Amino acid sequence: MEKKEEILQIFPLRLRNIIAHLQINKIPIDFEQLQEIRLRVKGPLLVVYKNREYFVTENGMLSISNHRTCFIGKNELREMLEYIGNYSLYAFEDEIRQGFITIQGGHRVGIAGQTVLEAERVKNIKHISFINIRLSHQIKGCADKVIPYIIFQERVCHTLIISPPRCGKTTLLRDIIRQLSNGDRSRCGVTVGVVDERSEIGACYMGVPQNDLGIRTDILDCCPKADGMLMLLRSMSPSVIAVDEIGQREDLDAIEYVINCGCQLIATVHGSCIDDIKLKPVLGRMVKEKMFERYIILNNRESIGNIEEIYDDRGTLLYKAS
Repeated sequence: MEKKEEILQIFPLRLRNIIAHLQINKIPIDFEQLQEIRLRVKGPLLVVYKNREYFVTENGMLSISNHRTCFIGKNELREMLEYIGNYSLYAFEDEIRQGFITIQGGHRVGIAGQTVLEAERVKNIKHISFINIRLSHQIKGCADKVIPYIIFQERVCHTLIISPPRCGKTTLLRDIIRQLSNGDRSRCGVTVGVVDERSEIGACYMGVPQNDLGIRTDILDCCPKADGMLMLLRSMSPSVIAVDEIGQREDLDAIEYVINCGCQLIATVHGSCIDDIKLKPVLGRMVKEKMFERYIILNNRESIGNIEEIYDDRGTLLYKAS
């Protein structure tokens, strides 16, 4: 099933017809460049296309103005939730309490509304009135440029990918995992363990990854990063562990354990440069103690996942975009 059909099937008829004919300057959009679709009850339909936010009109035109914008009805959102949950939303309670549901194709549907608490923890979300669909994008080969810097003397380096939001850090991480797992003519593949806390890397649907993470990759889906790293070490004997968006104090303890066990780590974090990371309490210590051997800095000036710079653990510039 193509990406467009995967997305359209979760929308009510009126919205389905609008989104099916999205266009800009009277030219149909490229769904591969569509990043987000946002819906709010009694609010305008918004999309993020090529890193820019647009209002959507009733005839599917993308506009920077909210004139003649398509507005979302409460019943439409309720109907949409039934499609998303295959008419059994209660079956997705574990995902809902984390604020998202992963649908076929690996696309992540973020939800918000009134939280239901139990013992001061979120048990469920009801009166869901806000939905954000983040389309899953897999760009095979986007890590070609960084793989030679990650592998040094036939060993995978501990690597941190630093990226502002919407610059493709997860897309890059996904392809790094795939290439390390599969190997190629010049190097053997390695066993990779992935802790996919928000179902964004492998985008598992009913337990099956929708993205290609390679033939030697094992995934813990919807698992907290710190717990998942330790679980993978105990159960799957990975050579490399990959995680997205580190930063919590418990992450540091788990990362230290992973590194001391001789397992290599590939991770991502939000930021624009190494100096940003140095200012963060937990990550700053990691940089100071040279836990990571490679730092990959991203930007979105030319395309998603564009490499700005690559540094080693001493701060030596190894690569800079021309």
